[in-house]
Amino acid sequence: MNYSLDPYRPRASVVHALDPRVKLGLTLVFIVTTALTPPGAWPVYIVLCALALATALLSELGVGYVLGRALLALPFALAALPVLFTTAGTPLLALPAPIALTLTAEGLARFTGIALKAWLSVQMAVVLVGSTHFPDLLLAMRALKIPRLLAAIVGLMWRYLFVLADEALRLLRARESRSAVPSHRPGRRVGGSLVWRARVAGGMVGNLFLRAFDRADRIYAAMLARGYDGEVRALPRPPLRAGQWAVLGAGLATLVLLALAGLLFWG
Repeated sequence: MNYSLDPYRPRASVVHALDPRVKLGLTLVFIVTTALTPPGAWPVYIVLCALALATALLSELGVGYVLGRALLALPFALAALPVLFTTAGTPLLALPAPIALTLTAEGLARFTGIALKAWLSVQMAVVLVGSTHFPDLLLAMRALKIPRLLAAIVGLMWRYLFVLADEALRLLRARESRSAVPSHRPGRRVGGSLVWRARVAGGMVGNLFLRAFDRADRIYAAMLARGYDGEVRALPRPPLRAGQWAVLGAGLATLVLLALAGLLFWG
């Protein structure tokens, strides 16, 4: 199993010490609060950025690590580029014909808000998965009454990701063991043309799919033979301590106030 895929980073931080139910609940509420914040509510966005930065610092994962992983959300935010030119408002920039598009201040504010929402949400998700073991996250999902089918899909998706990676590594090792570099041509790449390499890569991808599918079927049959019925059994988690309740209450109160402030003053 390729454990390098696991985003969990063990640290002795206060975020790692929090109960997974508290972390998952606060993360979900943070994402909902961020999504509800209207465009132009810059004071609320500043507070949300401060909360995300403080959480990254307290987790001891490293601000660079969290921000770097969160940048993965920005390419998806590019899908909102049309709002720059389709939102009515004060013109900032007019592109000449034949494009004939007008950039508006309201469109710029809306696009910036969408990008910030995606970036902040992914930051909190990175901290969550980086400070919590995945099995604990699944138990927290069930404790928060997330539908059993959804929790099972997430759990199986995560476990079979390692199966797929393991099969890919087997194929790569098999390819390396059957490849050789001629002694009279050191440093020269072995193989044919680019088309030939693409054909070989396509064959490996197809072989990977078939092997991973077959192995996943065997794993699932073994799980059924051991009594799997869609629910991962585990010992019940202990009740939350007073300190955990205090963190949960303070976090929920702060996020609810931010959401209300954004909707009342800028909604």
